[in-house]
Amino acid sequence: MVKPEIAQIWDWLDAVPDPEIPVISLVDLGIIRDVTWEGDMLNVTVTPTYSGCPATTQINEDILAGLAANGLTNVTLKRQLSPAWTTDWLTEKGAASLEKFGIAPPAKGVPARCPNCHGTDLEKSSQFGSTPCKALWKCRSCLEPFDYFKCI
Repeated sequence: MVKPEIAQIWDWLDAVPDPEIPVISLVDLGIIRDVTWEGDMLNVTVTPTYSGCPATTQINEDILAGLAANGLTNVTLKRQLSPAWTTDWLTEKGAASLEKFGIAPPAKGVPARCPNCHGTDLEKSSQFGSTPCKALWKCRSCLEPFDYFKCI
């Protein structure tokens, strides 16, 4: 088998959705940090959103399955905790996907606007939302609750 180019592998990885927020890819989430060939071994470096992320095992399985579906089975996953993941690694495409899905993308400290009506009169309902990396907010304009992807 001819080794695929790294750019092609990044494209394949961009098709692997986050298991907790399937509207965003692992690449757009910014947790896939590096992809390199070392001889015939493909190395994929992954930084979880936080060290205790409950989706880590599923993410690793999904990466391996996504690459295997494209003929790559000689893969090593490397977990990199430093530097720690930050919401700054989220791509613009990823942030737009979150908002379109109804999750306010990270902003410095508080959501910039409601992902449903784009109103700015907001209040925090709970520090934790549907997953530990999100908080629950409510829009006072449309009265809809929404998740806010916390800045880390």
